[in-house]
Amino acid sequence: MRIDGISALVTGGASGLGLGTARELVNRGARVVLLDLPASPGAEAAKELGAAATFVAADVTDTDGVSAALDAAEANGPLRAVVHCAGRGGDRYRIIDKDRNPGSLETFTDIIRINLAGTYNTLRLAAARMAGNELLDGERGSFILTASVAAFEGQIGQTSYAASKSGVRGITIVAARDLASWGIRVNCIAPGTMDTPMLARLRDDIRASLAASVPYPKRLGTAEDYGHLAASLIENEYVNGEVIRLDGAIRMAPR
Repeated sequence: MRIDGISALVTGGASGLGLGTARELVNRGARVVLLDLPASPGAEAAKELGAAATFVAADVTDTDGVSAALDAAEANGPLRAVVHCAGRGGDRYRIIDKDRNPGSLETFTDIIRINLAGTYNTLRLAAARMAGNELLDGERGSFILTASVAAFEGQIGQTSYAASKSGVRGITIVAARDLASWGIRVNCIAPGTMDTPMLARLRDDIRASLAASVPYPKRLGTAEDYGHLAASLIENEYVNGEVIRLDGAIRMAPR
C-alpha cells in the first residue's frame, strides 16, 4: 500500500518508537494522528511534525478514548494504517523474592491490561473502521503491532512483560487470518534493546554495555530503525502475519 496521502494512527506516538514512526510516515506523505496519554508530550510532538500531525490524548485501554482518536484519523480520510507502539515496561518482580514472598499479582495484571488488552482494544476498534474502506492498492488497511524480544527470551524478573508481549506475538497470526477476508493485514515488530526514553534513564556505562552485547551492528536500535521497518511493512502487501525481530541478532541472556 502506498503511504503518500493515507490517514494513519500511531499509538504511543508522543515519544520513542511511536514518534519515530509518526515522523517516518509524515515524511512519506501520510497524515498521522498521535494517540498517547494526557500527561505525555503529544501536543509538542504533533507541533514538531507539522500540519500533517494531530494529537489525541487517550489511554489505549479506554474504548471511548481510542474511538475519539479513530474519529480524528478518519477526519483525514479513510484509516489505512495503525502502528500500535503504546505500552509499558515490566517492574522486574521475581516470581518469589529471596524471602519466598510471592510477586505482585496487581502489577502482573496491570501490565497485561495495558500491553495485551490495550493492543486488542486498539486492534478491534480500528479494524471495524478499516473494514468499511474501499480497496486501495488491493487492500483496506494494515496493522503493525509491537511485541519485544522478551516474547522469545524473557529475562529473570520479566514474567509479566514477557507474558504480555508473548500474547501480542500470538495475536498476530490469528488476527492476520481473521481479518484476511476484509483485506486487512496484520504484522508485528519485536524490538530488541532500543534507544528509547526508557533506556535513556540508565547510566552511560550500562547503555554502552547493552550496545556491546548486540552482535551486529554494535549499537542500540533507534526509533528511526523501527519507523523504517513499520513503513516497509505497510508498503509490502505480501508480508502478513509475521513477527519480525528488530534486534541486531541479539538473544537475551537469563539476566
